[in-house]
Amino acid sequence: MSDPVLLKSLKPIGSHNPVMTQRFGADPYAMVYDGRVYLYMTGDILTYEEDGSLSENRYSAIDTINVISSADLVNWTDHGSVYAASAKGQATWGNNSWAPAAAWKMIDGKPKFFLYFANSGNGIAVLSADSPVGPFTDPIGGPLISRDTPNCASVTWLFDPAVLMDDDGEAYLYVGGGIPSPDKADNPGTARVARLGADMISLATDPAPIAEVPYLFEDSGINRIGGRYYYSYCSNFNMTEEAEKTYGFSNGEIVTMVSDHPMGPFALHSGVLKNPGFFFGRGGNNHHCIFSFQGKWYITYHSRILEEAMGLDGGYRSTSIDILDLDENGAPTHSTGTRTGVEQVGSFDPYALVPAATFGNMAGLSTVPYGEIAEKYGSGEMIVTGVTDGSWSAVTGADFGAKGAGLLAITVRRAPGVKGSGINCGIRVALDSPETEDPIAKISLDDLMQGGSDGEFREITVPLDKPVTGRHDLYFLFTGEGYEIRNWRFLPAAADEETA
Repeated sequence: MSDPVLLKSLKPIGSHNPVMTQRFGADPYAMVYDGRVYLYMTGDILTYEEDGSLSENRYSAIDTINVISSADLVNWTDHGSVYAASAKGQATWGNNSWAPAAAWKMIDGKPKFFLYFANSGNGIAVLSADSPVGPFTDPIGGPLISRDTPNCASVTWLFDPAVLMDDDGEAYLYVGGGIPSPDKADNPGTARVARLGADMISLATDPAPIAEVPYLFEDSGINRIGGRYYYSYCSNFNMTEEAEKTYGFSNGEIVTMVSDHPMGPFALHSGVLKNPGFFFGRGGNNHHCIFSFQGKWYITYHSRILEEAMGLDGGYRSTSIDILDLDENGAPTHSTGTRTGVEQVGSFDPYALVPAATFGNMAGLSTVPYGEIAEKYGSGEMIVTGVTDGSWSAVTGADFGAKGAGLLAITVRRAPGVKGSGINCGIRVALDSPETEDPIAKISLDDLMQGGSDGEFREITVPLDKPVTGRHDLYFLFTGEGYEIRNWRFLPAAADEETA
């Protein structure tokens, strides 16, 4: 098995932003459940002109919601793209799925998951599921909020939901945005809040205006921090220099307001994240979500650093995470967008059964749904495909412990439709650098490619060249093509004789 030239990743090794590179993902929303952070994102897709040139991002083509999750904020498992709207999705009555928000609640003794999204700028849909990755279905067969909902007919953009699960069990939904006329740019009056019903798929109150939201543009956010409620939003692009000085924030910035009640009234608090153009050179709309995980506060947002790394320029967005800075009173304050991202929370368990579509970084790979449910609904189990010479994947901070690992089991198949003639196909496994000349394992796939059953996964177990202990970054380096990977796991050194 020869060693091919490694492909270049779309983010530098050691950097954690953007959180994924196999697809775009905009308007991120974070939900914490069972020790993991789930990110739900608008499924930006590349669109082209008739002459084949890249077009500007056409939001009208977006009808999926991307889902990934992580237990450490740097290694992310791909759960696919929820088929949310349009004829192929669950909300067949809607055309688009923009700016998702997610929440979960115990209902009838079981956790239930809810995904809210905007049907372009004309209303809010809700999907529900028994798992944070779906399958999501439409429980009401129409919009939760529409132009016919009281106090909503005049909202310029009836979109961008955010949801608050309060400590008393009540839930609230925040929506709206847009500027009804140029003379109302300083106070558009287009933000709304409603209390959700106990079932999370109905409204317990009519949406009420959120008063005096200065220079509102879009992007609802809501958090309870230190016993107070922080409503957040993106400011519009009509601010003068004088207005910026007066209010203390700038065009296209994420801004917070504060209240002692989830429905307000809210008072202006502070800007928290300037427009992505301030940090990365490419501007555009600004969309965020603030969340707490393992005792720290974070802000997730989108920028255009992935399209830049791809050599594109069309307003296509990708998700990042950075620390949310707090002031001396424990309230949100001005934070910084970075390419490096956040530090890993804890360590990665290499002895668990790890979906192969789990990446701290990667190059030259893609993912596809696997199994009847995922293929039908878009989200669920994903497998790694698109393998070529020099493609690779990596996870960060895998902790093998003091006793160490002695075996690796990896589940692979010859891709459906691929003829059984592949040669020089294999996987090298390396520690700490993809450029190492001393891999811990080499796995030949020639037998699988020449004689394996088409489309059937096989678990291959190989001994490591030497026991691996301690904490390492872990690289899977691929040679050849025509095969797909489902999952992998390391086995303790003591399991050597038992497995043999």
